[in-house]
Amino acid sequence: MALVEINFDGLIGPSHNYAGLSPGNLAATRNAGAVSQPRAAALQGIAKMRANIRLGLKQGILLPHARPDRRWLASLSTDFDAAAPHLKAQALSASAMWAANAATVSPAPDTADGRCHLSVANLVTMPHRSHEWPGTLAQLRLAFASDAFAVHGPVPAPFGDEGAANHMRLCPRHGEPGVEVFVYGVSGGPFPARQHRDASEAVARAHGLDPARTLFVQQSVEAIAAGAFHNDVVAVANERVLFAHEQAFADKAGFYANLTRLMPEVEIVEVPADRVTLGDAITSYLFNAQLVTPPDGLPTLIVPTEARDNAAVWGWLQDHLAGNGAIRRVEVVDVRQSMANGGGPACLRLRVVADPSMIDPRFLVDEAKLDHLAAVVEAHWPDAIGAHDIGDPALIERVEAARRALLKALDLVELLDS
Repeated sequence: MALVEINFDGLIGPSHNYAGLSPGNLAATRNAGAVSQPRAAALQGIAKMRANIRLGLKQGILLPHARPDRRWLASLSTDFDAAAPHLKAQALSASAMWAANAATVSPAPDTADGRCHLSVANLVTMPHRSHEWPGTLAQLRLAFASDAFAVHGPVPAPFGDEGAANHMRLCPRHGEPGVEVFVYGVSGGPFPARQHRDASEAVARAHGLDPARTLFVQQSVEAIAAGAFHNDVVAVANERVLFAHEQAFADKAGFYANLTRLMPEVEIVEVPADRVTLGDAITSYLFNAQLVTPPDGLPTLIVPTEARDNAAVWGWLQDHLAGNGAIRRVEVVDVRQSMANGGGPACLRLRVVADPSMIDPRFLVDEAKLDHLAAVVEAHWPDAIGAHDIGDPALIERVEAARRALLKALDLVELLDS
């Protein structure tokens, strides 16, 4: 079978809550202490996956991690009952839902050994995310156990790596050789730059990428300071199209020149700051959208409802469509629960170009399996979690039981201890 792009969405876990753990992620910190709705959040994510399938896209899934992370707390010489409140919140975080941070993926046409390479992200910058990688790695090694894949462990600390959220790939078609672009940060004013160039270079070496077709591009200081904590908040790419804000990159002229030299057919769609400010781009998550190519060949942008609700953003999109721009269709999805914690449609998915027959089928979904997942969520996910519920033993028992029920339903009980 030909190589195709598969979107692996993170199923939003039963411990989804708003603890405001992520400095630089303005939505997450703004909504700290609000009441979350884990059941609604997971069902919104499932609805987004359904919409992708109905567009004709291949869809996969990554699963919630064990929460609270009792092993991580044990490494800090404590347990959940005795832990300080901030450690309780960090141990309970459902942030693995944002699968764009799970790993960086280089498809087989780009690599020296002709295998698809995946490097799990270390996420060392934020304590609540720094303990995700072992659980993610266990899933990647199951899902991509075939010899068609090479799964790598994390880049060591202190070199921060936040995965595909800071990686773009451009190519004529998904199954053909491409240009891989790693975006790193240097400074963000009051906020940390989470992707280090050293980490990006290490991943590129591990994947056996051709240095002549690999670009390392600095994210602009202005973008990070405005709240673009990952590149995918201000830029996204798919096949021939690069879609970016005017202020996304520190040296956009140099980047665009190098990209055009390597791929003359590239279509660069730049949104000017005088039409959409960085602030509007970040609050609407215009760029944290899924830019995809369905089987009908029409480049499609899947945006959150917040993009439609922003007059400047929606006006620019309508003008682009009317002008026969590179993006030919816009679809709107409701992921408000994720958005309130700072994650849009693109945050929720990891793109893997591969032959689906080489992937463990338990990690691939269709409409029927999504029906099954929705039933598990309806039966087991908490309806709401408030700030004062995090230490409630009854909530913890329900969260752990919900994950057990999910893994049993998917015949993935070997992940119970990961």
